[in-house]
Amino acid sequence: MHKTLEKIFGWCYPLFRKMGLGDTIAAYSSLIINIIILAFLAYWIYIIFRMILVTAMVIVARRTKTRFDDLLVSNKTAKYIAHLIPLLFIYKSVPVILDAYVYWETVFGKLVGIYIILLSLWIVRTIFNALRDHLKQIPKYSDKPIDSYIQVVMIVLWMIGIFVIISELFNVKPNTLFATFGAISAIIILIFRDTILGFVASVQVSLNDMVRIGDWITFDKFGADGDVIEINLATVKVRNFDNTTTTIPTYSMISDSFRNWRGMLNSDGRRIKRYVNIKTKSIRFLDEAELEKMKKIQLLTSYIEERQREINKFNDAHDIDKSIPINGRNMTNFGLFRKYITQYLQNHPALNKDMLLLCRQLQPTQYGIPLEIYTFTSDKRFENYEYIMADIFDHIFAAVGYFDLEIFELPSEGKKAFDN
Repeated sequence: MHKTLEKIFGWCYPLFRKMGLGDTIAAYSSLIINIIILAFLAYWIYIIFRMILVTAMVIVARRTKTRFDDLLVSNKTAKYIAHLIPLLFIYKSVPVILDAYVYWETVFGKLVGIYIILLSLWIVRTIFNALRDHLKQIPKYSDKPIDSYIQVVMIVLWMIGIFVIISELFNVKPNTLFATFGAISAIIILIFRDTILGFVASVQVSLNDMVRIGDWITFDKFGADGDVIEINLATVKVRNFDNTTTTIPTYSMISDSFRNWRGMLNSDGRRIKRYVNIKTKSIRFLDEAELEKMKKIQLLTSYIEERQREINKFNDAHDIDKSIPINGRNMTNFGLFRKYITQYLQNHPALNKDMLLLCRQLQPTQYGIPLEIYTFTSDKRFENYEYIMADIFDHIFAAVGYFDLEIFELPSEGKKAFDN
């Protein structure tokens, strides 16, 4: 190839000398003409190879079933490779054109060599981008932090590229360069602290399957509540339900606490865990007349009748004085209300009866006695879940009065003033 380049660029100087031009004028004139020829040839080499490579890749992409080659086309990999070929031609031609100019030959040779290294890294980057997009389309890898791994590989390649560029610029041996790098490693670790922490965190997040792309997470520290849309080396991006985006440092996923709702979404139901406070003073025993009235509530009819028989049998057997309601066994309005809510939940069509379902009494507080509903909806979609929960508590609030119970409410300022 060297002889071919000499034929292309070596004819100007002898020709100008034969024409009677001086040595200096002939040298500079031939240099200018050779540069023009080099630029012309490099341009047409680029045009020809770009047309060949791009056309060939498009044809291959259309004829194959895989999406990877289509992504190579969209990431313009062939176009960048077409840039590389004329650069290699220029790199080989510079020593021939600048043979008489040792200093400039060294300078331009190094500059072209550096550009080739950078362009090669850029080509590798486009290939990795295409690979990333291809893997994300595969269900098996769609929820994996592919961006993190590609970023780590690219950081390593860029560091190697920087080493090669430095050794090329200053004629430093690689062994000496790596020794120097080891000496300043503490500073480098300090500079790339977040990157190193992010890489370690992304590996742990992936291995422990802590979070995936598409997971709904809640991270109170960063105000995040929504779906994970991206996991990369430094950050995790969350699209909140108000369509804002929250960026979370990746290492915070292992150093801080957050809530991942994936388990709920993969389960058979979504939990309802909410309570109402019942006024303690409104709880009392029920007499026979009140129980007869309560029997009209269809969900309680058979239960009241059965309980009445059991209670009457017990009281008669123990000769209980029922002139005072506290004696013996009795039914309370609160107990019947709890039973009614349990029956109501068991008959509700939107609840999953195969999961835990209960209406329980919690520890009394200064606000009354909390009556908690603990159950699971069959429909886990956010808007439907909220509707079902509201529907249940609408019924509870409306049903309280039928049992002569009261829900605790803090008195308003106006009522306080009036009472005083």
